[in-house]
Amino acid sequence: MSEVNRGSRVGGWTRFVTARPRLSLLAALVITALAVFAGSGVGDRMGSGGWEDPAASSTYATKALEREFPASQPNLLLLVDAGGKGVDDPAVAAEARRLTERLAAEDGVVGVGSYWQTRAPALRAEDGGEALIAARIVGTEKEAGETLERIAPEFRGTQGSLDVSVGGPVAVRHEMQAIIQEDLLRAELIALPVTLILLVMVFGSAIAALLPLGIGIVAILGTNAVLRGITEITDVSVFAQNLTTALGLGLAVDYALFIVRRFREELAEGVDVRDAVGTTLRTAGRTVLFSALTVAVSLAAMMVFPQYFLRSFAYAGIAVVLLAAAAALILLPAALMLLGHRVNSLDLRRLFGKGRKKPVPGDGTADGTLDGTSGGWGRTAALVMRRAPLFAVATATGLVLLGLPFLGVKFGTADDRQLPSSAEARVVQEDIRSGFPGSPGGGLEVLGEGGATAAEYADYRDRVAALPDVLRVDGPVVSGDHAYFTVLPRGEAVDQDTQRLVRELRAEPAAFDTSVTGTAAVLVDSKDAIGDRLPLAAGIIVVVTLLLVFLLTGSVLIPIQAVALNALSLTAMFGAVVWVFQDGHLSGFLGFTPTGDIETTLPVLMFCVAFGLSMDYGVFLISRIKEEYDRSGDHERSVIFGLQRTGGLITAAAVILAVVMVAIGTSRVTNTMMLGLGIALAVVMDAMVVRSLLVPAVMKLTGRATWWAPGPLRRFHDRFGVSEGSSHPAALAGGTDGTGGSDGAVSGAGERDKVGV
Repeated sequence: MSEVNRGSRVGGWTRFVTARPRLSLLAALVITALAVFAGSGVGDRMGSGGWEDPAASSTYATKALEREFPASQPNLLLLVDAGGKGVDDPAVAAEARRLTERLAAEDGVVGVGSYWQTRAPALRAEDGGEALIAARIVGTEKEAGETLERIAPEFRGTQGSLDVSVGGPVAVRHEMQAIIQEDLLRAELIALPVTLILLVMVFGSAIAALLPLGIGIVAILGTNAVLRGITEITDVSVFAQNLTTALGLGLAVDYALFIVRRFREELAEGVDVRDAVGTTLRTAGRTVLFSALTVAVSLAAMMVFPQYFLRSFAYAGIAVVLLAAAAALILLPAALMLLGHRVNSLDLRRLFGKGRKKPVPGDGTADGTLDGTSGGWGRTAALVMRRAPLFAVATATGLVLLGLPFLGVKFGTADDRQLPSSAEARVVQEDIRSGFPGSPGGGLEVLGEGGATAAEYADYRDRVAALPDVLRVDGPVVSGDHAYFTVLPRGEAVDQDTQRLVRELRAEPAAFDTSVTGTAAVLVDSKDAIGDRLPLAAGIIVVVTLLLVFLLTGSVLIPIQAVALNALSLTAMFGAVVWVFQDGHLSGFLGFTPTGDIETTLPVLMFCVAFGLSMDYGVFLISRIKEEYDRSGDHERSVIFGLQRTGGLITAAAVILAVVMVAIGTSRVTNTMMLGLGIALAVVMDAMVVRSLLVPAVMKLTGRATWWAPGPLRRFHDRFGVSEGSSHPAALAGGTDGTGGSDGAVSGAGERDKVGV
């Protein structure tokens, strides 16, 4: 670091965040306490659905059928076991009718019907030992859940001579929501202490290790309060809470690691505390800000999709990323101002005789010096760059091969098999699936509107029944100008034949207006909605990422490399998702039931989250390479320097985030397990394969052209761009003497002219 910078005047941002550090921390404590209060009970206000497109034809038909024919859309099923007597026994029938009447008298329950009223074959088990009472609980997801909580204890268990179990879609959703909240609490109890232990191992100092954990807790509690407010306006998925915990801890650790490491590095060079904080904000602080923006953009792209399941992750993700960055850039500098050199206190490694004279984690060397290839990460970078074509081809080929199983992906929809096998709602659905005739849950309803004659209804029914994928058509059930038909497909509920049947039904001409709903119809509409908006979401991510990385580096090629290599780093995740969760490999070990497909929205979610996290690590590495290149003009040395200084840091951050995601992946709900384990794999592959092998290899192959930009773009970057060590007034921490960043770094056109870029 230059003497000028060491004595430089503290910039405006530094002055703001460090002027009254005690007051800043006290205010943060008060705000966090309020967030605990404001965010309490947020899980109870969340929904467990959100996979359907609210503007789709199937959604319209579902709402219309619920309004006009409540009995056509049962979401509550009581599975009645006759106890060996048979459901047609007179005593059993009398008891079952009384049970049906009790259910019909409950507030919020409509459309009650049972086998003993209708004698419908679909409501009686093939062996005659069980039968169903079907009903619909009306209201929103939250209202339906509250009604279920109220009435389920009154009907569950022994009812006279009958044994009753509660199932149906509303019970599946409610039980899934409860299990997710229980699993999230367990994941937090696992992740927090393990994260603290890993941070102590990284920093050595127990004091330094507590700082990232504190930032993460602030971000998580703040996001819960934000989500609590959003639930007053719109639906939010309970699954989003898992992302809040994972990103809150993971990103807080990333940002705090980067800032605390740079602060300790400055202290180790003899800089006083205030100037060390200023340099840290001017360098690492800017990188954190850019990293947060790239992650937030990746998550914000999910806002373009209509399903509230995906939009919920955007709400939670944007909130937790911005709160983690704000805490790291405001609260953490205040804490560092108060701690000063005491940030290195309680070095637990000294207990084992391994204390370091200059504890600067992540440098890759013992003393923080750089001799060109010293340190494990420096030697790795040098080796990779000496054999760049071999490493580039081998690594890229390996990643592509790992992703090949994704070519066989089949998209489906979540059902009761997401739940553990012991869950009551799943047990009921399994009994229905295996013991009752027809295709339970797989029927399609065709809503007819506008009125028609009996002959026209009959003609339509006959033509639909003649379609090759139709097993049987029931109906019509007519009420005024509305009617509906129930179409039972020959195939499974959501297989390709049933999805094709949905499109055939929608194309079938009729003398009245028709719309189709049912599980397969919802899936078809969801796939169409995602397919229509996917190019827009991908475009937003790519364009904004390219712009942000260009502003950070001033290069045309580096942003393109960053996007391409980040996308390549996700191949292993997508391949593993199909190989494990769709095809069922390791299902016994992991304890889930494979369904032969992947829920349609999950790949989109996993891409946005994993891409953002990959950019997080990419920005850390690229910014340090750029800082050294601005200082020295030596391309290869800069790559080695960047990997040496950040390799250990990125690896430590990735391991900690992977631990958090694996803790999330211990969930008993399959989709949450898939999300946690899949992103953990993506993070590890990105940090340990792409950043350590593929990035240095590719940058060696592109050489000095890596830093090229045409004249107009170069001038644009000179005016608006920032990077670690720059002194541009648009940077996060202004007010230096204009000499640039730390370690004697210089920025701007002068250095580029010197190295001929």
